[in-house]
Parts: sequence; C-alpha cells; structure tokens
Amino acid sequence: MKSKLKISKALQIAPIDPRLWGSFVEQGGRAVYEGLYQPNHPTADSDGFRTDVIKAVKQLGVPLVRFPGGNYVSGYNWEDGIGPKQARPVRAELAWKSLDNNQFGLHEFMKWCVKVGTQPYLAINLGTRGIDEARRLVEYCNFPYQTALTDLRKQNGADKPFNVKLWALGNEVDGDWQIGHKTAYEYGRLAHETAKVIHTLDPDAELVACGSSMYSKDTFGKWENTVLDACYDDVDYLSIHQYFGNSDNDFAEFLGSSVKLEHFITDEIAICDSAKARKRSNKTLNIAFDEWNVWYHSSEADKKQKNWQYAPHLLEDHYNFEDALLIGSLAITLMKHADRVKIGCLAQLVNVIAPIMTNTTGTPSLWYQSIYFPFMQVAHYGKGIALTPETEVASYPSKNGDVSYTDSIAVYNPDAHEMVIFVVNKSKNPVDFSVEVKEFKLGKLKMATQFAGYDIKQTNENQSMKLTDLKTINVTEAGINATLSGRSWNVIRIEAR
Repeated sequence: MKSKLKISKALQIAPIDPRLWGSFVEQGGRAVYEGLYQPNHPTADSDGFRTDVIKAVKQLGVPLVRFPGGNYVSGYNWEDGIGPKQARPVRAELAWKSLDNNQFGLHEFMKWCVKVGTQPYLAINLGTRGIDEARRLVEYCNFPYQTALTDLRKQNGADKPFNVKLWALGNEVDGDWQIGHKTAYEYGRLAHETAKVIHTLDPDAELVACGSSMYSKDTFGKWENTVLDACYDDVDYLSIHQYFGNSDNDFAEFLGSSVKLEHFITDEIAICDSAKARKRSNKTLNIAFDEWNVWYHSSEADKKQKNWQYAPHLLEDHYNFEDALLIGSLAITLMKHADRVKIGCLAQLVNVIAPIMTNTTGTPSLWYQSIYFPFMQVAHYGKGIALTPETEVASYPSKNGDVSYTDSIAVYNPDAHEMVIFVVNKSKNPVDFSVEVKEFKLGKLKMATQFAGYDIKQTNENQSMKLTDLKTINVTEAGINATLSGRSWNVIRIEAR
C-alpha cells in the first residue's frame, strides 16, 4: 500500500497553541493521593510530592494542567483545602463516592505546578456553588490589592498572587450525572453573571464555558445554542469532552474513532460560528477540548469497588498498543484544527485513565503506559505551524464514515528551522509513505522514530515498550520516502527552511 502527504509553506492551518498538549488532574481515585502527593513515599520531597512523578511529568512535557475537576469540582469547597493541614476537614466526596481529607488543596497544586514547570487551569464549582464562590476564589488567587481574602492567601504562605489566567466555568453541567446539573438556560445565565464578576476582578482572565460533554448526547447543539446566546461575548472558549472505547473488540472501528472526533470538532465549530452570526459579534470563539482519552478498560473493575474509601483504585485503565495508535490519530486530528482548537487536556495525568502509573511500594515505583509515548512526542514536537495536509491513501468503511489507513500531518517550526511529520499506519501491512514538499528546502534528518512491533492488546506493565529508530527512510531536498511498519506510530524530524 502507498500513502502520500503533500504539504506547502503557503497552505497553513494555524500556529499550534502550546496549551493544546495539556493534561488534567482530578481528586478522584489515586490521581492526587498516591499519584502527585504521597508524603510517606521514599521519593517524596519536603512538600509530600512524589519526585518520580514530577520527573515523569516533566519528561511528558505538559504545559497546562486542569484542576480540580472534572466531576469532583461540582461539589468542592476550595476553602477546605487551604490553611493548616491539621485543621482541614474530611469530606464525603460525592462524585466518586470517596473520602477526601483535603491534604492536597489549592496551595499544594500551585506549588506543584511550579516544580513541574506547568501552568494551572482552575475549574470553578458552578454545581453546588456559584457566583460568590467564583468571586472569592478569583480574588484570593489573583487580586493584587489588599483585602481580607488576599491577606488570607498571604497568611497561608503565598505572598504574591497566583495570576491564574485560565478558568473553567463549571464542568459538564449538561450532564445529569453532575452534582448541580442545570438546564442550558440556567447555566447560560449563571455563566454570564459569573463571567461579569471574574472580569471585574481580573479583566485579563480567559474563561471556558461548558459545551457538550458527549457528542452523542441528545442535547448536543441545542445546549450550545442556548448557552452561547447568554454568554457568547463573555467567554473565550467552549469546552468539549469525548472518551473512546473498544468494548466491541473491533480494531478497525476503534481506530476509526478519529473520524468521529473530526465530525465532533467541525460540528462544534459550526455551532460557535452560528452563535457569532446570530449575535453579530466580531469575536471568534475557540474550542477547549479539555477532557479526552481512551476509557473503558476499568469499567467492570470499578463496579466492584467499595465506596467511601480514601484514594480507591478507580478508573485505572491499563492501556494497550491499539490505544496508543488511536491517541496518535486523535492528536493528529487536533493539529488539523489548530486554527480553532487551542486548548486540550488529556484526561488524566497519573493513575486515573492516565499515561503515568504509580505503585505505592516496591519497584518499579512508576511506569509508563503505552499512550505515554505518542503523547510525549506530540507535546514536545507538535509545536509551530500546522500545515494543511493533502493526502492520497486508501480507506476503509466504518460506522463513522470512511477511515484512511494512514493519518498524517506536518508541523513547521520556523524558530527551530525544522519540520516534523506525524503519521499513524493503521494497516497491519507495511506502507510506502512519501512526503512531497513545496516552497520548503529540506536538510538533515534530525530524528526518525517508530512505535511498532507490538501485539495490539499488549500493555506495558513490564516496561518492555519503547520507541525505536525508523531506519527505512530517505530524505532529499524535495521530499521524503519511508517504509512504515504495519500498525505503527511514526515521527520524523527534518531540518527545513
């Protein structure tokens, strides 16, 4: 089989926002406790943060982390997680039916972000709370003048404002599983009034309103129309969420999920632009895809889990090789929409549907899941200008539409004078892959790797998976030719001007 990618310097989608490769941490399961924070662990630092996790997150390269939810935020009182730890209350956490001792709260998260070198993205409880909670939280975090709340922040150890720039106005409020679920009208009005308060305190704050939490919901479209009629001019992004699974054990259909994501994004953009037209607005609303991943492996185990425990083993999917291939295809789909999808959060970061897993005792203390490898590479190399891909490749039919046997895109980084090609081969057979370039002059090959050679159901508990060199490649000034292994994720970096 042959696959061809044509690219031109003149045909650019948009610069990729670095925040597209963010992640997400929710205080459910072992994401925080036994994940980010475990004071009694041998690797813990003086703040109780696991240094092995810090090292792994730095290596992953996420520029943004969303916190503290997720479903968790809709019942969360942020004040429970500040002040002396011995005085913090234990709460019944309703979203995941767990116990929460609040030993990891706002200040701990901010300090952890500094150590990791990432930016915070805070979600506000618009489920059980609302406008006043938003006012108090933003004033506490960002207000530069002396007030009772900023004095309290200083008393709790932070002399300078946190200067959080990105705020989520609730989480999945369209879902009836959400604590404080609201109608579209109720939420739209609440988002509008909350945004007014936040922008009074911090005019530079960027706000994210809740769009559809699933493409398949029967409220899709109708929810957004009502919400955006109320708050379009108050917010900067509309959030969408989507998880993917393979419960039917159909590899071809599962790898075709990227087509479903393509439909979701294009439809959501059309909805935003329709609202722009109705309101005769000069502002273009962008997308925050702030929860996405594969999620289905742990479903049966979670049904057996006892409620009201501390840090229970919940949502601990062990990802296999086919999951990694899909993550690569989904990442390519996001880059194809770099003009409108500006923020992304792989859900989640540690232990809970995550690329990084920890053990509480023994060795290895930490291990990487299969999905770690493609996501790490897009986070590091998916920087620069996404180029419009023109492809020639065979496809196969699926319930979501025709699926190309290869997904590919090129990203040009003018600062580094390099071009990066990302390509997934979904076929079980090798593919002759070529890249034809216009207005570029290619130079030295800097890197060519593949993630290949594994059974589609293989997982990585024994840490045998790794990136290897892609050796069957030839580069000239005018293009690239390579033989891609069957069922493989491939990254090619080349000098380009």
